[in-house]
Amino acid sequence: MKLKNFLWLLFLAALWGPSFLFIKLAVQEIPPITLSTIRVGLATIVLYPFMRWFGNTLPRSKVLWKHFAFIGLFNHAIPFALFSWGEIYVDSALASILNGTTPLFTIVLAHFLTDDDKLTGIKTTGTLIGFLGLVLIVGPAIFSGARSTLLGLIAVTIPAACYGLSIVYTRRHLRGLPRLVAPTAQLLSGTLWLLPFSLLIDHPFSLPTPSFAAWGSLVALAIFGTAIAFIVYFHLIETVSATYISMVTYLVPIFGILLGIFVLNEKVGWNGFAGCALILFGVMVVNNVFGWKKQTLPQSD
Repeated sequence: MKLKNFLWLLFLAALWGPSFLFIKLAVQEIPPITLSTIRVGLATIVLYPFMRWFGNTLPRSKVLWKHFAFIGLFNHAIPFALFSWGEIYVDSALASILNGTTPLFTIVLAHFLTDDDKLTGIKTTGTLIGFLGLVLIVGPAIFSGARSTLLGLIAVTIPAACYGLSIVYTRRHLRGLPRLVAPTAQLLSGTLWLLPFSLLIDHPFSLPTPSFAAWGSLVALAIFGTAIAFIVYFHLIETVSATYISMVTYLVPIFGILLGIFVLNEKVGWNGFAGCALILFGVMVVNNVFGWKKQTLPQSD
């Protein structure tokens, strides 16, 4: 079972890893909010017939739709829009590295919001190490005075916190639903969050027609990096802990860095590699890869 779960995790990383490359290619011609809107909209259209094929329908429960609206906002609308906007100013490789802070946010949130995923001294140490890596990456932009680059770095870091919150929230409120119902409903919710902003801010119908490369990147992003990825993601939600799922970010930066360097000829500075190493080491410590003795920390009132 452990090997099977790891292979699912590896498959998820292979789907999500190229997303940063696809975003970088598409956002050159398609505005960030419109890019994100079409991404989640297409993914919804792809998933819906499969959900119906399995004999399932979208629920009518108002309580469930409140949960879907929350996840649609924090797992899709906000992160996708911020990643798309941030990658105008930040290389795709660096965006994938900063996405690696997701487990650090996840473990802190899981401590307060779940009953089976508590902070320990080891996890706290790993979290601090990981955030030191984050500071190492963002720090040079702060001191250089490059405001647009700094805002881009912040924009691609905030989604990691959103994903951490979404992982914990999903495990708490959206487990046990019929197959493909949860991802389809939350992607639909994400589309409804983004659509009015796309129409009001980007005026998409007045934009020039994007190139084949931009459209191809967007379609690949929607189908592989979103629709299929969230089928796998929800499979893992049903079987493993929030912290385990967040370990996908061990692997995502590897795909993101290699694709950014070899496809887009991006260059990652020493602080990027050092920060990535600290983030990954921190995530390894959080997940106690080294088998150190655990001690649960007391919860605050």
